Amino acid sequence: MNRILKLIYSMMFVTLCLSCATGSTYPDNAVVAVWDFDNLTPSVYAQPDLGELLSSQVIETLQKKGGHPLVERDRLLLALKELQLGTTAVADESTRLRLGKLSGASLMVFGGYQIIGDRMRLDVRLVDVESGRVIKAVHKISSTSDLSGWLAGAQEAAEELL
Repeated sequence: MNRILKLIYSMMFVTLCLSCATGSTYPDNAVVAVWDFDNLTPSVYAQPDLGELLSSQVIETLQKKGGHPLVERDRLLLALKELQLGTTAVADESTRLRLGKLSGASLMVFGGYQIIGDRMRLDVRLVDVESGRVIKAVHKISSTSDLSGWLAGAQEAAEELL
């Protein structure tokens, strides 16, 4: 009897591990919202508006790839207005997730970039709106002198996320 219980528990453990390792944990048609990427660069190397440019590249890539409806930025801003929050309040990721939920998204893409010296690092993550759990995270590094490399990194990251 004890051996049978051990066998059953072992099978349950293997099944659990396999179910976690295979496939996505979200529906194929899950609605996605993309937030402008945060500038994590020390002010010496700051690049204004680069976060919007990188997130726009992610949006464009996801649109071309298809399969997931996207929330327009205007809907995120409308949800922000509805919650009567200022732009400083959206620095908190839990507030951003509430905005995503209000706008109908079940997944959100967050990101940040950091430029130091001759390198730019881009970190992008896909987050479940309901639980706040990071589903997948990707990072890319490129030369700071190559704007097309930054955009290519954002495109590759988006393709890897979904």
